[in-house]
Amino acid sequence: MEKKWVCTVCGYMHEDERPPGTCPSCGAFMYQFILYEKVPEDLEKSLKQGLAGESKAYMRNSAFARKAEKDGFDQIAKLFRAVAEAEKIHAAEYLRYLEGVVGDTEENLKVAFENEIKANTQIYPPLIKQAMALGREDVAWSFIRAKDVEERHSVLYKEALNAMVAEQEPDYYVCGVCGYVFNRELPEECPVCKSKKQTFRRIT
Repeated sequence: MEKKWVCTVCGYMHEDERPPGTCPSCGAFMYQFILYEKVPEDLEKSLKQGLAGESKAYMRNSAFARKAEKDGFDQIAKLFRAVAEAEKIHAAEYLRYLEGVVGDTEENLKVAFENEIKANTQIYPPLIKQAMALGREDVAWSFIRAKDVEERHSVLYKEALNAMVAEQEPDYYVCGVCGYVFNRELPEECPVCKSKKQTFRRIT
């Protein structure tokens, strides 16, 4: 029975026992094809572990790069940034298997919206409860801030779907402390972490 393979670069679908050597549509190498079916449960767990590990490595090496740069070791900072970028590529590759093939932009907005609702209503509440029960209010507040920001993301995705229809192009600003995203005139302080207006960075 032939298998379905999809090019993760352009979405070209190929049916055969193996992916083509190169994508006939965009020229991508065969390793950029993935099997168009859900991975087994045990393998899904392993991919999640890999994604978590690579994501943490990306954040850690990015922090190491900033410290090396601050200490005057520019060459070492470049190395940390290069390794961080590699870890990000690995994480993105694992995410393809977990999230499935990337759809068109409207579909992606809908999926992103659903994921943010899930994070806000299912993932963070038990984490907050656990941290409180263990007497770590500081950790609980970190989770609470993240939960509030995820809720905001769901609103932004919904508004973005409407903006696509209306052909609007709003600007986005991100709080450098908690990650809250704003798409209108900036408030004097972040509504989640109360940081000053100056902490917001415009995304271009």
